[in-house]
Amino acid sequence: MSAGLVSCVALLGALTGSVAPVVARRFVTASRPPARTPPDGSTAGLALLGALLFGGLAATRDADPALPAYLLVGAVGLVLALVDLACLRLPDRLVGAAALGGGLGLAGAALAAGTPARLLGVLAGAGLSFAGYVVLALLPGSRLGFGDVKLAAALGLPLGWLGWPSLGLGLLLPHLLNGVLVLALLATGRVRRDTALPFGPALLVGAWLAVLLA
Repeated sequence: MSAGLVSCVALLGALTGSVAPVVARRFVTASRPPARTPPDGSTAGLALLGALLFGGLAATRDADPALPAYLLVGAVGLVLALVDLACLRLPDRLVGAAALGGGLGLAGAALAAGTPARLLGVLAGAGLSFAGYVVLALLPGSRLGFGDVKLAAALGLPLGWLGWPSLGLGLLLPHLLNGVLVLALLATGRVRRDTALPFGPALLVGAWLAVLLA
């Protein structure tokens, strides 16, 4: 993909990042109980985040027919991250949108490339992600919610498209990223050991990095 097209995709990501808080706020205000803090942040910062997200995908997956599916999942993921940060919830409608949009995009990519058998890896990625996170969520003392389990399954679709190494990396990285973050917050006294923290953003960042490194 040419630098000009990457820039156009990055610009689309910046627009997506700017709009994401507006969409997220609708889900946060509808949460029960209502969240104390609405999803907020610097518009410029979120636009930059969206540009980085989309631009990174376009630059590294330019020849992949599944790029539109990655971008769609990334757009929904921005909203999911904001909602989870605000109210520790991953709404089923958003997770379902990521799964449905990503799945349909991957199906279209497989048919366009003449490789429909590749969808078996996509489904296997979702199934293994779901099963693995169900086990983790049911472990004693686990802080994973079933929203995290469903999001992991949705992210298993694009990770499964890329193959087993990317799927494994995408499942491992969130725990490493979250562990580093928790240690840093504990060391600075910003949280306690019993503080509930969102895991959705780590899942999303870990999957994004796995796609970039594939």
